[in-house]
Amino acid sequence: MTRPSRPPAPTSIEDDMRQCRKAISRILRVAAVLAVMLAAALTAGPPAAGSSAAGPSAAGSSAAGPLPVTASAEAALPWQWGYAYVRSSSVVDGAHQGGSWPFGLKVEASPGGPGQVFVKFPQIGIASGGVAHVTAVSRSADWCQVQEWRQSGADEIVAVQCHRHGGTPVFTPFSVVFGHSTEVLRAPAAFGYVHWNGSAVAGQFNSSAPGAANSVVASSSPGTWQATLPGLGSAGYAGNIQVTAVDPAVPARCKLSGWNSTAAEQRIVVRCHDAADMPLDTGWSLTYHRERAVVATFPQYRFAYTFHNEPGRGGGYRPAPAAVSHNSRGSGVRIDHVGTGRVNVLFNEVTGGYRDNVQVTAFGYGPEFCNLYTPWESYPTTYPSYVNIRYVTCYNGTTQVDHPSMVTYVSASSSSS
Repeated sequence: MTRPSRPPAPTSIEDDMRQCRKAISRILRVAAVLAVMLAAALTAGPPAAGSSAAGPSAAGSSAAGPLPVTASAEAALPWQWGYAYVRSSSVVDGAHQGGSWPFGLKVEASPGGPGQVFVKFPQIGIASGGVAHVTAVSRSADWCQVQEWRQSGADEIVAVQCHRHGGTPVFTPFSVVFGHSTEVLRAPAAFGYVHWNGSAVAGQFNSSAPGAANSVVASSSPGTWQATLPGLGSAGYAGNIQVTAVDPAVPARCKLSGWNSTAAEQRIVVRCHDAADMPLDTGWSLTYHRERAVVATFPQYRFAYTFHNEPGRGGGYRPAPAAVSHNSRGSGVRIDHVGTGRVNVLFNEVTGGYRDNVQVTAFGYGPEFCNLYTPWESYPTTYPSYVNIRYVTCYNGTTQVDHPSMVTYVSASSSSS
């Protein structure tokens, strides 16, 4: 197999898709403005967010009900998304970026303090809301967290801070995504996210119905929360979950710690730890996606995800139940254990050879965390074509350990290309 020396040129179909996204973005912006004008003319405030029944609390949760959420402000904004692989504090890989911005624009990066990078996504800025995730790409026990995201003119700025285990700030390459969604989906497809700012839900979206609202219950124990996403339920475990720490000042790591899927809702437990591996009350972001990409792109885009739920298993396997893995091309998903703490993940036929992204989240109760050992590799000219994620690597402290994880991939190549 020969790895291409450079990404192939975009196809005419991809050009059409870019123009389509550009037109839709304009329409949504106009619709948002008209909605605001209509509301002002009618002198009526936005409708109250629908409240959901409180599901079972996570272990140790307080008896208080979920914190209130207002869904209307998020839903009134246009749909935007973007992702990038940042190779240095000022270099963004041109082959691994994509977004809903007009054709020809590029993601930019600029250094801040030690281990800090500001990533600018062009022309997708929103005043509030949205969700961001980041995954370190390192051969050491490094992790990255989001500090904040904010609008700067027409652009969206995501501040990323990376650390070596123990809390020392260091730069390491990383993969970052930002998204904001407004699309109501018909089951089995589902998409939802929550941004917890440390004390309240600061932003959220739920694709089950207009005005549907997610909720969060904080545990009486530090560093643990349960998020409930009503209307996104499934018959058994299905979909993929990504979790990222969001803290502007303190080294923080967050992970998926529990998952209860019912026909009515998804209940997800989040746990966070500090640099010394102790439980930490902090902010975080969570995205649940099922038969949609992690940035909720058009269904024509290529994407795949899986749940490595048999750590240490020898040989290759596709996880069970089947619905925790998905390939938008209906093709293969395979996980291979290649050494203690390392797995290789293969997704067939989803790669277009460029403009793609990978995110990883650890699953479990302890302070273990996962990153990517090297950047993922795309082989679009082989048969079948595939993307090789080499490797998802997990740590307890600085020691590599076999540990469950969730992996998600998206490419800006359309399924028809």
